[in-house]
Amino acid sequence: MTDLPPAWVYLLRCRDGSLYCGWTSDLERRLAAHASGRASRYTASRRPVELAVALPMADRSAARREEARIKRLPRAAKLALLAADGEALVHGAA
Repeated sequence: MTDLPPAWVYLLRCRDGSLYCGWTSDLERRLAAHASGRASRYTASRRPVELAVALPMADRSAARREEARIKRLPRAAKLALLAADGEALVHGAA
């Protein structure tokens, strides 16, 4: 059995192209809630949503801080974060 991180920060790409940032301690459950329209008003009206990135966090407090930091970023910086994370995954430096 693998140890999962205690918390995640995630970015969703919505049908209209917008990005949604959130945090959770159970990523699969939260993604299912977004997919069914039960997780947030914002994503419920912009379905379908797709997971753009999920970042493991050390704990819930770290996840809340990182979510707040990302939400303050302008859209261009959020897109750069997605591009950088994708590059790290491609080159094995996750």
